[in-house]
Amino acid sequence: MSLDKEAVGRIAHLARLGVDAGEFERYASNLSDILAFVEQLEQVDTEGVAPMAHPLDACQRLRPDEVTESDQRDQFQQIAPRVEAGLYLVPKVIE
Repeated sequence: MSLDKEAVGRIAHLARLGVDAGEFERYASNLSDILAFVEQLEQVDTEGVAPMAHPLDACQRLRPDEVTESDQRDQFQQIAPRVEAGLYLVPKVIE
């Protein structure tokens, strides 16, 4: 699929992107190359290939789920400007 300057202008408008008119030709060329590559990928036979979440079949190393910090809420609330019933009170920001 090949894009022209007018199509790039429409895409830029829809995406609310500020693109200089002098760069439309370069963007059209780059986007056309990307679309051609996607078309090439669509032609690959993927029958029987299981979908993967990640290209590397690796597991994340997880740390043990244990408490590593002490409860310091009372200490932090002593220096807070306003606290009520264990909650931090903040100014209203939306009318």
